[in-house]
Amino acid sequence: MAGRDLRALFGSNDRSLGTDEAFTNRGGQWAQVTTAIAEHLAHVAADGFDVQDLETARRNVLVFHGIGGVGKTTLSRKLEAALAAAESRPAQWGEPTWPATPRLLPVRVDLARSAGMDFERLVLTLRLTLAGLDRALPAFDLALIRYWEHNHPGESLEEYLRRAGLVSRFAKVLPGQLQGALSKAAEEFALPGVVGSAVGQVTTAVVRAVRERRTTARALAGCPRLADLLEAEPDLDALSFYPHLLAYEIDRLPAKAAVVPVVLLDTFEDTGDRTNRDLERLIQRTVWLLPNALFVITGRSRLQWADDALQGQLDYTGPAAWPQLAAHIPAACGAAPTASVSSGTAADRQVLIGDFSPEDCDDYLARRLTADGRPLIGDDLREVIAARSHGLPLFLDLAVMRFLEIRRTRTPEAADFDHDFPALIARTLQDLTPDERHVLRAVSLLDAFDIALATATAGMTHQAAALRLAERPFVRENQLALWPYHLHGVVRSTIRRADDHTDDRWSDQDWARAAARAFDALGDQWTDAPDRGRRLLVACLRQGLTLARDHRLDLGWLSEAAWAYVSDSVWEPLVLRSTGTGEDRNGGQSLATAADALVETLNALARRQHEHRARTVQRLAAVVDTHLLPEDLHHLAVYYLAKAQRDLGHRAGSRHGMQLVADGGGRLAPAARRGLVHLARLAGDFPAAQAAAQGLGWKGRQHRVEGDILWPHADMRRAADAYLAARTQAEQHGVAGERATSQAQRAFTLAFTDPQAADDEIDLAKQLLTGLDLRATTLTVQTAALVRDAGRDDVDDQLEVLRTEARTAGIVAAQAALELAAAFHHAVRGDDAALAAVQARLRDLARAGDYAYYTDIAHHMAGQRPDAPSGVCWLDSEETVRTRWRDLVTTRQHLLAPGQ
Repeated sequence: MAGRDLRALFGSNDRSLGTDEAFTNRGGQWAQVTTAIAEHLAHVAADGFDVQDLETARRNVLVFHGIGGVGKTTLSRKLEAALAAAESRPAQWGEPTWPATPRLLPVRVDLARSAGMDFERLVLTLRLTLAGLDRALPAFDLALIRYWEHNHPGESLEEYLRRAGLVSRFAKVLPGQLQGALSKAAEEFALPGVVGSAVGQVTTAVVRAVRERRTTARALAGCPRLADLLEAEPDLDALSFYPHLLAYEIDRLPAKAAVVPVVLLDTFEDTGDRTNRDLERLIQRTVWLLPNALFVITGRSRLQWADDALQGQLDYTGPAAWPQLAAHIPAACGAAPTASVSSGTAADRQVLIGDFSPEDCDDYLARRLTADGRPLIGDDLREVIAARSHGLPLFLDLAVMRFLEIRRTRTPEAADFDHDFPALIARTLQDLTPDERHVLRAVSLLDAFDIALATATAGMTHQAAALRLAERPFVRENQLALWPYHLHGVVRSTIRRADDHTDDRWSDQDWARAAARAFDALGDQWTDAPDRGRRLLVACLRQGLTLARDHRLDLGWLSEAAWAYVSDSVWEPLVLRSTGTGEDRNGGQSLATAADALVETLNALARRQHEHRARTVQRLAAVVDTHLLPEDLHHLAVYYLAKAQRDLGHRAGSRHGMQLVADGGGRLAPAARRGLVHLARLAGDFPAAQAAAQGLGWKGRQHRVEGDILWPHADMRRAADAYLAARTQAEQHGVAGERATSQAQRAFTLAFTDPQAADDEIDLAKQLLTGLDLRATTLTVQTAALVRDAGRDDVDDQLEVLRTEARTAGIVAAQAALELAAAFHHAVRGDDAALAAVQARLRDLARAGDYAYYTDIAHHMAGQRPDAPSGVCWLDSEETVRTRWRDLVTTRQHLLAPGQ
């Protein structure tokens, strides 16, 4: 119930201060639903109700909103079950208060992106629900058939419903009902058999009959907008107006078959965000055009439909359109912090469940304290408090009181609310047993946990306390996560940071011992796992690195985990949460321990897929200079530093690093020897590169290196075969990154010789890149697509986009390959001026001494000789190489010639 906040009122001498209370209390959702249904049934049964009235305010929406994990989806499912069958209703919900007729027809639609629901499927779901009435709905069905034939030519609706996951006992009934509506319309208008089966002919006849008000169309003439909808282009926008026809058909059902749909739309936040409302607009239009259906919407935030500021983004906005959705003060934080809340008045149809969304936090703070009708807490300060609260109502409540306390002596500032309230600890711990309090402190060290991990971190031999703690409302659960439990953000932060004056508070040594136990427990989970998958590895690394860094622990199992992380070249991000003091170490704080150095190394390797290689060199060089890492991990940093230097064209530094690692004989020695081969190749010494490649074997990726040597000679068939062998080996060894890289190179080589075959190779490369973070390989695939399309008119624009991406990445090899693709394109088109410009860019890239053979190849494509000797040592005669490259160009020209 909304009222005066007496604590705030008595916290200031300012009598002009406006205070509104917000009270948080779980319960009442079912009562809200029963009240809304009763009001809705009375509304649609009233004499003045007209489904075709498009101007009257809508009162057919009930919203439950709250942060993720507070039970909105469970509530939605429970409501669907309770409305479908009385025996499915929880006993504590009580008997419904609405009349027995007309029958309620519940349908639940999950709008989550993961569920794959789009607007078309939403409309089909609504129609499927009505299929149980065993009757055609001709106005809607004719429009739907026309839409289907236009947008899904030749596709069976029944098969589509099966593939789309819309399988129900009515999935096979609906297509027959739609066809029945079509056939009946053809029969009523006496259309010939062949014509009667054509959707276009039938709808044309219906439009004419409706407009002429023929007696044969009396069943449809009551819907005057039907003709306009049948004449409109049957696109997605038109489909969003078809619910008007559905409302008409539901309204004209005979009394014995009368139903009132109750549509439960779950995960509404996935319809978009507050700047992208395309899907929300279509759904809102459906809600407006179906006034005889009640919509129960669950999502993370209040609906803003009653906000006039959205005019233009949505069709129907403002409090006059949605009087029951108009802004209402969110209930306050007086009760249990994670409890649900009923709205303050019966008229308000937006009900908060659990914690506040950021928008609601701001609304709460803006309305809680006012002066002269304006928010007393300024915009910037409200933003800081809302972010710090993690949506916890109790934190907002305490922040308001802190604001009033500070305001007595000075103006509150943002820094005043980077604050952990000890009261939160007291409120959190007050009803916990000593064992539960011990486990709570232990798991506050972890981002996420399961029962076993919590028990081990707490140093207990039994799980009972952890099991009880997991049931507490401040412990959130996600069963799809690797570790299903995590603490509410502000509760965790407060337990870790606030002054703890409780009797059983922990000392610094207690925290250190718990951190060591957590670290060891994570290591045990990874090392003892029967299948050390990437998901477990990355999760253990993230938490383990954080613990080792923050508590200055020895690396232990992290060393082996780090090697496992780099082995697949997947590069999932490992950005860790801040240390809580000063700048995050990931962002450049000084390195003091081996854990600091390992964190920086692995983050640099992951971030290099999104940063310029110069930044990667800077970060890894800083790690190498500290010599904090043990020798094997030190060589890891040196090797990837050398790789980044090679990408930048820093030949001397790269060779020095590669030689150091190769001479060390460690795990990366084969890779370093491969790096030395690459350096010889980039310098144009192909005989030396080929000779050195012969001893690389699988660990040195010999087949891929052979392909890298062969394709510059335009020996594309042998190069493609080498890359195929490399990809096969990678598959056998289960190395996803190498598999994708080898396939990308294969696609690149075949794009020169066979554009049609290259299509499939490029598609496969994209598929293999799914879930990987390989920037250079992605650029290779995009370059392959350009080579495949060389000679076409639309390539130039694509070239400019990719040039920008390659320069941003700082990968010289990618820039050189891209310019080579451009040279091929211009040579095929016979554009000498553009080709000369490309040759000039390639010469600039080769100034450091590497990639000179790219310039030679660009000349070979045009049948030209280089302006000056490049010093490249080819495996074959230069004339042979020139002829091969020129043949590739002339073959493509012939392929693109008219009539070919």
